[in-house]
Amino acid sequence: MSELYAPPFGPAYWAGLTLLMVARGLDFLSTWIATPSLLLEANPIARRLGWRGGLAVNLLVCLVAAVIPFLAVLISVTSVLVAARNFQAAWVSRTMGEYEYRDHLEALFCRANKRLVLGCVWAQGLLYGAVGIALALLTNDLLVQAVGGGIVGFGLAIAVHSTHYYRRARHVLSDEK
Repeated sequence: MSELYAPPFGPAYWAGLTLLMVARGLDFLSTWIATPSLLLEANPIARRLGWRGGLAVNLLVCLVAAVIPFLAVLISVTSVLVAARNFQAAWVSRTMGEYEYRDHLEALFCRANKRLVLGCVWAQGLLYGAVGIALALLTNDLLVQAVGGGIVGFGLAIAVHSTHYYRRARHVLSDEK
């Protein structure tokens, strides 16, 4: 991948757009399976946009990002990794129910040591980030660097959104006492 730009409607653009649509579609599907009401959605922007707003924004992102192959790969890698993580817990949230699963997590948050929770969340994010950075630094290939960047993006998403979700849950619990 030596091209930094894919002319709209050329073969590279369509390949990037297809990649983005599949990856973003998997993220949407996994989120819908895990939390149809978006109750468990950790990303506050996605929660605020809702399904229709999120669909519109993501369609626009896909159409624009497909013009830059590096960006298309980076976003796609992050999206597929997020989808995989969503699928990991989706069966539990669907089996328990969204509200029951949220209550279960909140009960665990109350029992857990705050430093332990945040330390584990950030360790997970940093470990993914380290793999992505190493991958990006060990090559001159832009495609491989984009994959590394996508892994770094996933690590950041885990750390930032999980921290936000944890703090939001702790805040709600403290208000109920």
